[in-house]
Amino acid sequence: MANDASTVFDLVILGGGSGGYAAALRGAQLGLDVALIEKGKVGGTCLHNGCIPTKALLHAGEIADQARESEQFGVKATFEGIDIAAVHKYKDDVIAGLYKGLQGLIASRKITYIEGEGRLSSPTSVDVNGQRVQGRHILLATGSVPKSLPGLEIDGDRIISSDHALVLDRVPTSAIVLGGGVIGVEFASAWKSFGTDVTVIEGMKHLVPVEDENSSKLLERAFRKRGIKFNLGTFFEKAEYTQDGVKVTLADGKTFEAEVLLVAVGRGPVSQGLGYEEAGVAMDRGYVLVDEYMRTNVPTISAVGDLVPTLQLAHVGFAEGILVAERLAGLKTVPIDYDGVPRVTYCHPEVASVGITEAKAKEIYGADKVVALKYNLAGNGKSKILKTAGEIKLVQVKDGAVVGVHMVGDRMGEQVGEAQLIYNWEALPAEVAQLVHAHPTQNEALGEAHLALAGKPLHSHD
Repeated sequence: MANDASTVFDLVILGGGSGGYAAALRGAQLGLDVALIEKGKVGGTCLHNGCIPTKALLHAGEIADQARESEQFGVKATFEGIDIAAVHKYKDDVIAGLYKGLQGLIASRKITYIEGEGRLSSPTSVDVNGQRVQGRHILLATGSVPKSLPGLEIDGDRIISSDHALVLDRVPTSAIVLGGGVIGVEFASAWKSFGTDVTVIEGMKHLVPVEDENSSKLLERAFRKRGIKFNLGTFFEKAEYTQDGVKVTLADGKTFEAEVLLVAVGRGPVSQGLGYEEAGVAMDRGYVLVDEYMRTNVPTISAVGDLVPTLQLAHVGFAEGILVAERLAGLKTVPIDYDGVPRVTYCHPEVASVGITEAKAKEIYGADKVVALKYNLAGNGKSKILKTAGEIKLVQVKDGAVVGVHMVGDRMGEQVGEAQLIYNWEALPAEVAQLVHAHPTQNEALGEAHLALAGKPLHSHD
């Protein structure tokens, strides 16, 4: 079909990552004639260079820690080390299975899939492989790549990005992680489990600085206990090679040395040289600007995912892609409440949240109108069994709804689903408290926290 110059698709999507393929699948389901253009592999960063492979590494690290610590559970096991080639095979097998399934989905929905590097050639067309693919509407979903800092060149050997870290053929003896956000602390956690001596450098005052300050402090305490070092509140100055590694100097003159330097300072949009500006699309620092319905200033063009300045999360890309497909199919759509999107950092321990922080709530509602409650996981039976520590913190508008749920502890990412419902349905503490949570589960801790906030604590002190 793509070879037929007379074909005009209802929707042409440039980029087959989370946002792009979600729009393609939903659009085709709603009867739109869809073309999906991708230069690499469908699934994008999340499947091949992000969410899935990093979580596989983290799980391998968790198994290593369990082997080391098994005797505290009465199980005798011997930890003999990390076979990194076998770890990569496990990771790659997970990716391959999901990739095959996704390819099958694309084919089953009769989406025209075009492999090649596309470029926007007009408000209604994309050029790829020497052809012009016409569409009544164009969706830009070209994603992001790892960023660096001015003067810091990523060489793929001693100074690496997350892409390189995912395929590293060895476990480094020591590593400096530049950036204490999600990507940085996840790699720091996995490498520590593999046996690497890790130091995290974060210019802001706390690790995972966008999270509630209490969550950051709990993570810092846990990292100290694990022997993961970190330096906070001072920015990077320069990096230079040593005889067998890298030396990092901070703005205050402090220096750190390690075998490798992982640059984890965020991801930047892929938009340069793709014809966006020539087509009149409004941009800011490489990002494509959109309204709450993901529409650009050009009526025939929308954009989603890491390309736009919203949360860089795969599930946000899914939601944005679905929103565009449903809007184009004529369905009634509702803008995404980004505060209501669950956020999980999969380090050990996990950090999970939905809603707004206590500081943000005070800023919006006033300090005297905000109530915060902390429930320590020490009071939760299943968490005791798992030997994990942490807290669930609830942020409530006084006499009103819960507007923030912030959790730290192993497996807290699996509890954020209910937290999402609590926030998005504007639940009152008493309404959650009357729900019966299964015992013994970690999910029960959410129920116990709301019991306490409703004034009737069970396994916690008044």
